[in-house]
Amino acid sequence: MRTVGACKKVFAVLYLKSIRQLNCLFNTDSNNSQKSDQSAIESRVSTSEKRFFLDACKLFDEMPQRDVISVTTLIGLLTRQNQHVESFYIFSRMLDVEIKPNESTLAVLINNSTALKNLNLGKQLHAFAIKTSFNSSVFVGSAVLDLYAKLNTIEEAQLVCEDIHNPNVVSYTALICGYIKKERFKDALKIFRTMPKKNVVTWNAMIGGYSQTGRNEEAVNFYIEMLRENVVPTQNTFPCVFSAAGNIAAIKMGKSLHASAIKTLVNINVFVGNSLITFYSKCGSMEDSLLVFNKLPNTNIVSWNAMINGYAQNGRSKEAIEFYRVMQEKVKPNSVTLLGLLFACNHVGLVDDGYAYFNEAKIKNPGLLEPAHYACMVDLLARSGRFMEAELFIQDLPFDPGIGFWKALLGGCQIHMNDELAELAAKKILDLNPTDVSTYVMVSNSHSAGGRWQSVLRVRREMKEKKMKQVPGCSWIEVGCEIRVFVNGDQRSGQQEEIRTALRCFFDHVAECGSSSSILL
Repeated sequence: MRTVGACKKVFAVLYLKSIRQLNCLFNTDSNNSQKSDQSAIESRVSTSEKRFFLDACKLFDEMPQRDVISVTTLIGLLTRQNQHVESFYIFSRMLDVEIKPNESTLAVLINNSTALKNLNLGKQLHAFAIKTSFNSSVFVGSAVLDLYAKLNTIEEAQLVCEDIHNPNVVSYTALICGYIKKERFKDALKIFRTMPKKNVVTWNAMIGGYSQTGRNEEAVNFYIEMLRENVVPTQNTFPCVFSAAGNIAAIKMGKSLHASAIKTLVNINVFVGNSLITFYSKCGSMEDSLLVFNKLPNTNIVSWNAMINGYAQNGRSKEAIEFYRVMQEKVKPNSVTLLGLLFACNHVGLVDDGYAYFNEAKIKNPGLLEPAHYACMVDLLARSGRFMEAELFIQDLPFDPGIGFWKALLGGCQIHMNDELAELAAKKILDLNPTDVSTYVMVSNSHSAGGRWQSVLRVRREMKEKKMKQVPGCSWIEVGCEIRVFVNGDQRSGQQEEIRTALRCFFDHVAECGSSSSILL
């Protein structure tokens, strides 16, 4: 009883300030006052979507008959309305009147703990499940596994999985997501290959997880493998795979994926459409982005932002600004819109225009401004060589500048060879993060551009003494529908000799062209 008592005490005081008013949901006529079955509760709640919830405590007290099914149904309905806090208050009252929860009750509440990112609360429920022997239930166990995979250690999640009696596809998928989140790809792949059954959610977890962690080629390959296994993709599959293809600018592959989406989904929704817009913009094909945008039956703020940012990233500032002007007549801009607009000005050096948009937001809607917008303004000023204004801008910031601000300033100093300010910026960065390799590289490149080779050697020597390693360069090409990746210093390629032969041909050709040019001159 100690566990139950502890839970009651915790749940009784949890987040009471956010209890919404729920009472109106159960105001029914006298003929229905005695009904407590699940369908009756659901029918009454379903008519309440246009009203706010009233007091959860009152709702619970006025239920004509309380049993585990009716209370669990209520908790589930609160959960679907994202009323996670209220669901725990109902659970506390449930314990007060000595209604014993079942595995469904605990599974829903543990998922709510995860949604609230409250690990301690989830652990209390796990202890309660152990006390009541529900911990081996696949529903409760999968919920606990997901909780630990997202908020605790993956080792704890693995132990929970081992305790589940006959874990199902949900259990294994949650564990896979946990391993991918920790970037333990071998472990995730091992479970994926050995699990007895997979569904489309499992495949989406692999594709999305690999894409979000920069393993884009593998993400695309998982999608192809998924089709070969005759698993039908869903609306949730394509944004992940389009993102992966866009990250490596594989436009031929992406167009094949686009055709697959049209064939599979028939009607492409706004979420898939937005990911397509971003994909084509990353590949530099803004015409295709615009075509997708115009064909979407419904657009939202993300659609407009994807177009503005796409134009900005491709150096087409006029189109970005024009798109912004049209957007203002239809959708209210947000902070992402403003950032895209500042990037557009940054790419072509429109300092005055950038200042105008920034100051307009500062006066009319200061809530839009975030550190990223201030950093973009520093970058804009530094790239344009307006260092005095950039320094004053940093001094007037309403918060302490982070590494990004000083890196922006250092980048501008590198372009315009402002050595004195570059040293100051580099010092600030290294004070904030002494192990930042990219700063040493930027300083070294700055000295190299100015021909200060002794300074280059000093920086390189310092990097070597601190055992710093530069992240190797990487490039790729798309041959047919196959993506070939090249990493600096990589010896794993089976075509090294062919690559060297091709390079020799290029060098010889360049040498011949150089000789011919000198003769002609």
